[in-house]
Amino acid sequence: MLQFITHRNDRYDEISGTRAVLEGGCRWVQLRMKDAPDEEFLRVGREVGRLCRQYGATFLLDDRVHLVTELGADGVHLGKNDMPPREARTLLPAGTILGATANTFEDIERAAAAGADYIGLGPFRFTQTKRNLSPILGLEGYREIFTRCRAAGITLPVVAIGGITAADIAQILATGATGIALSGALLGAADPAEETRKIVDILKQHKS
Repeated sequence: MLQFITHRNDRYDEISGTRAVLEGGCRWVQLRMKDAPDEEFLRVGREVGRLCRQYGATFLLDDRVHLVTELGADGVHLGKNDMPPREARTLLPAGTILGATANTFEDIERAAAAGADYIGLGPFRFTQTKRNLSPILGLEGYREIFTRCRAAGITLPVVAIGGITAADIAQILATGATGIALSGALLGAADPAEETRKIVDILKQHKS
């Protein structure tokens, strides 16, 4: 699974960036606009949601549990400083996808107990698209955490995140991750749609 986390650079905003990666075959999009007021988030979210529906992609919101129903989103992703997953679950419609950020095995354990559907585990390495980074994990960190998950019988899908490039994917998946989340690696490419196609192909090859 490839999840695109929106951001903007000097060539793309959240909408045009989403369109590019959807054209390249990405089918999970998380709309992330940490500092935007709700009015702006809704304006962008309506168009990003429309694009996701057009391409048959899963549409997630970062943090804004209260806007999931209004935007018709498929789910929400909660960071460690956002609403607790257990509280969010009581507010969300049945069947809503709930993702949670983790940096440690203990984070995963808590999120699993609180009803999360998947985990975003990171950061893999330093990334400029995220502020207030947790400690960098690297391959060894992933291996250790996945070993503990297996021992504890925790089988939630885990998406690796944080400064990942195409060259990292095979090694990351080999540690036990079930997918990756990308932002800058896609929008910073010369051709984001083509870069997305390349990464989707890498993921398919690993799965086969």
